[in-house]
Amino acid sequence: MSHDHHDERPELTPAQIAAALSPPPGRTGGDLVVETLQGLGATTVFGLPGQHALGIFDALRRSCLDYVGLRVENNAGFAADAYGRITGEVAPLLLSTGPGALTSLAALQEAASASAPVLAISSQIPTAGLGGGRHGYLHELRDQKASFRDVVKSVHTVRTASQIPSAIAAAWESALTAPHGPVWIEIPQDVLTAVTTLPVVTAMDATPREVHARPELVAVAAHLLSNAERPAIIAGGGVVRSDASGKLRALAEKVDAAVVTTYGGKGAFPWGHPLSLQSWIEDRHTTDFLEDADVLLVVGSGLGELSSNYHTFAPRGRVVQIEADAGKLESNHPALGIHADARDALSDLLEAVTPREDPAAAERVTAVLGRVRDRIAAQELTLEQDLVAAVRTALPDASPSFWDMTILAYWAWAAFDARHPNTMHSAQGSGGLGYAFPAAIGAAAADRTKPVLAVSGDGGAMYSIAELATARQYDLPVTWLIIDDGGYGILREYMTDAFGETSATELARPDFVALAESFGVPAVRTSPKTLADDLAGALARPGPSVVVLPALLRMFASTHL
Repeated sequence: MSHDHHDERPELTPAQIAAALSPPPGRTGGDLVVETLQGLGATTVFGLPGQHALGIFDALRRSCLDYVGLRVENNAGFAADAYGRITGEVAPLLLSTGPGALTSLAALQEAASASAPVLAISSQIPTAGLGGGRHGYLHELRDQKASFRDVVKSVHTVRTASQIPSAIAAAWESALTAPHGPVWIEIPQDVLTAVTTLPVVTAMDATPREVHARPELVAVAAHLLSNAERPAIIAGGGVVRSDASGKLRALAEKVDAAVVTTYGGKGAFPWGHPLSLQSWIEDRHTTDFLEDADVLLVVGSGLGELSSNYHTFAPRGRVVQIEADAGKLESNHPALGIHADARDALSDLLEAVTPREDPAAAERVTAVLGRVRDRIAAQELTLEQDLVAAVRTALPDASPSFWDMTILAYWAWAAFDARHPNTMHSAQGSGGLGYAFPAAIGAAAADRTKPVLAVSGDGGAMYSIAELATARQYDLPVTWLIIDDGGYGILREYMTDAFGETSATELARPDFVALAESFGVPAVRTSPKTLADDLAGALARPGPSVVVLPALLRMFASTHL
């Protein structure tokens, strides 16, 4: 593999040399931050100002970066996460010290779980206060980095202005090296505000390292798949993130292997394809089918709790696992572990396998899906299925959707047809509440040409209600569907099943329609029968809107207990 591109040094013109020798006056460390971000290709940043971070925000005013300011740091983190997922580019997240920084932690955990490239840049107390002494500065923590080190991919500290461009470039490269993920930089307040005579930052290089599959492992995997009798594939979020759905389909068709997508891998394989087992991974019929495979290819998934039907999945055949996160290789099941980016490895496999034909493969898929349908039909859950269908009818095929941890989302994980890769996202990586609406704001900021859907329950909605002001301020095309069941519906169901009664699950809540309208956001109260039309109307209107559906939903029965 050639690394020559790293060795090419751009030649400066005489004009550029002159500009470097006499940089414009009045620039600060904050200017170095925004100049570096621009040089690396950033166009949009998210965040919330705070006293120690004002040097960055002052410099932002002089830059050509678009700023989307949210009302809560955690929501700003969710917005950056979605921007990173949708674009595949790094999303800078600007935070202040202490409480502002710490409030973003849950969002950074979700970005880590979902491999979203978020570049969190936080201020720090002045340099004189660093080192763990108790000086009593505002927002002071003994070791701010320590709170983030276990959550993010990498931590980068700056103590002088000259360190800023290199630290940001190193973090950028880390965020975009597979598996993508959030990274953390902190810069003291006085470094951000001090005037600098350093030249303006121009072109920066932060090329991510590529994670290639080892050829001898590809050869073994290709041999196993080519000679399998009952091959099957589990496609995870890594397939979506590496834009490998085309490679996946070509491989599945070449070896006649059935494909199940995990919840993170929604849209990685066409829903109606004859080899598609869709996403019913919490169903025992699907689990039995996968256990029966003599060769199982797991690509871009660690086979965690949800993807393994709550760790009840026990494969009997050979497992081949392609995973960019080395820590997830064989973390749950013995396998031929291939540390590689999904697209790269699938491309190699596609070339190496010999075609196999199995006319019965599609018949087996049809039979399993039939058994799944019969199991669900026996539970008389037509309302829930009708609502999933209504959302699918109303949402344009290419529009992204973002789902909170709510019962309709749990249904959608299994039953919703994400018709394009990288269009359906949820917080199922870390499972925190409040993701959907701020994430939808981040996606809309990435592409204002498509309406974006957010789906929350009333409990989750209260986490992010302040962002109605953000959606209105930036006039973003986000429609928020709030399912109002008067509490934490899924926890109500879990507690009832486990203990026979509930506590702490019932919630007082506002009139969501009136509340949205008070923000200047049009809103409508709908019903199961009118949902498809009301939702389609809201999505077709420019700017933000809210659709409230009072409904008490039930989950389909689990099969792992």
